[in-house]
Amino acid sequence: MDLRLPMASAAILLTLLLSGCSPDDEKREVSLEDKSAQFEKSLDAITDPKLKDAVAELGGSLLLLERAQLKLDTKPVVTEYGEDALAVLKHYPSPQALVDTYINGLFVLHKESSSDYLTDLQPVFPFNFSIPATFLFPHGLEWQSVTLSNKRVIAFQPEWSETDPGIQLSPSSSNLTNPDDLTVAYPFIEGLDVDIKNQPQPVSLQGKVEVIAPRRLYSFDLTKKDVGQTRTNDNLSVTLVKLGNNYAEIEFNNSAPQATEIGDTPLNPLIVQARDSTGQLLSRSGSINETAAQVAFYQRQLTKMQQQKAWSEAFEKQLDEEQRAFEKQQSHRYSKVYFNGPVDSLEVSLLDFSTVTVTRKDLNLPVRRFDRHTTQKSIQPLNLSVTVYDDQAPIWLKGATLTEDQLKKNVSISQSVDDPSAARIEFSHLRTFNDELLGTSFNPGVTPVSFFTENSKGKLDEPIELPAEAYQVDPLRGTITYDLNLFPESPAYVVGSMPLFLATVDKQSHDARQLPKGLELKDNALVVDLKAFAEQDWRFYAKDDSGNYLKEILAVNHDASTEGPSLFAVHYFYGRPTRVETYQRTDLATVQYGYEVKLDKADMSKLAQ
Repeated sequence: MDLRLPMASAAILLTLLLSGCSPDDEKREVSLEDKSAQFEKSLDAITDPKLKDAVAELGGSLLLLERAQLKLDTKPVVTEYGEDALAVLKHYPSPQALVDTYINGLFVLHKESSSDYLTDLQPVFPFNFSIPATFLFPHGLEWQSVTLSNKRVIAFQPEWSETDPGIQLSPSSSNLTNPDDLTVAYPFIEGLDVDIKNQPQPVSLQGKVEVIAPRRLYSFDLTKKDVGQTRTNDNLSVTLVKLGNNYAEIEFNNSAPQATEIGDTPLNPLIVQARDSTGQLLSRSGSINETAAQVAFYQRQLTKMQQQKAWSEAFEKQLDEEQRAFEKQQSHRYSKVYFNGPVDSLEVSLLDFSTVTVTRKDLNLPVRRFDRHTTQKSIQPLNLSVTVYDDQAPIWLKGATLTEDQLKKNVSISQSVDDPSAARIEFSHLRTFNDELLGTSFNPGVTPVSFFTENSKGKLDEPIELPAEAYQVDPLRGTITYDLNLFPESPAYVVGSMPLFLATVDKQSHDARQLPKGLELKDNALVVDLKAFAEQDWRFYAKDDSGNYLKEILAVNHDASTEGPSLFAVHYFYGRPTRVETYQRTDLATVQYGYEVKLDKADMSKLAQ
């Protein structure tokens, strides 16, 4: 969670809060709940609607901030590694080069829809970002219209209208995984069958994009010895106020005035990353961006609001003036950033927006169709003339050399006893590249399972004699399901072995000019003969002269017919490959994972009578 007052919505951020408190923290939680109840009661007493809304927004934000601080302070410190938020920028010579790649690498896919009245459009971006590591620079993308095959132009509208009788272009309401997707909706006529092939199809999507690139990015490397010290580079400065076990308090400043082109665009110039003693990057668990002085100021403003009988323009002006005066006194900005794991060192980076380059471009993007399977014999080009690297590939490909011990160490065991007639134990592990190459020819072998009672000391005791139908083992899904109705006595332990599967993977690296028969490069596309390189046994990665892995855009299988086998596959990359790596599964071994699990106690009152 990243909190900055004032906020309009607390509900979204509340969903990110985590549970788990010590007794003292539980007292704080109770106190906070009492405070929340009192605040709600005080709101009911306010009759002026504008005043009530203002008090609810600021007071709710302060309560949320207090709750977030409590949750972040009391969250157990469990190590979890994350991605390098700056990795993408490190591949380009300047911030502007990253902006140009972002814009020029954008294209639009025509997607299959389950309805003859809908055609889905998917804007595909060259970079994938996850919260909080969104695109590093302020940006905006606005879709305006779609041009159809009959040359008709359909204007974009923010939501689909049930009463509009014409063709509509609007955001896809059902696609949560790709929120940027759009839908072309054709009118529905009751009782009339529609063939989508006869509908005018989208051929191009129009819009405009704007990106603000900073002058530069500068990074400060800090450790505990830097606490209390101010580090400066030209107009940028950073002070490490405090470095705790899993958090860092930082003040930062840009002494140069902000570029006028930015206007009121909200900026977050700070990027804080932490490493533990292994040198790996820790994932973030959230941040608080308000100092105690700022919180106290907002609390004073809230008190003044609560003392009013009604909202007035004069009172609003007074609050605004007070806030501007207070903000002028704040020479530095502040952030307390929390991480999932103990912090050993920090990389604190600042984006310098004292001068900027604003890139604005009108977009007129062709709508391309690349189905996962096609019967076309010709290879459709998809050369976007940009280079994008896949920084996750080296991490993912470590799974090609996964050992038996590493596989076993990744196993986690979970239980569910909510339904005693279908109690469940599940063995799972973090998915790796090894799983991708397992294929389908599994031989689980023997999966012995025994249930035991416990003795007076809570240790494993006697085995329980059970009918075969009392439990079921699914070795391929890694689950054990058991019915306590069929147990003569309550089990306390389960002992046995669960099969895991480990592929032997052969890696080869080939110069693009000397590829083995069955592989061919055509510009940025790798063409794979699937008769020589069976799809379930082989994977392909490409590099350019930088030695970095190129990001794959998409892949298409060219089939003999709609019912026939795949003849060849085409893998498209952002960039021109100069080396191709092949990964072949040459063997598949079954690894027995031995276990002794203490069973969770079920509510026996729920058993069938």
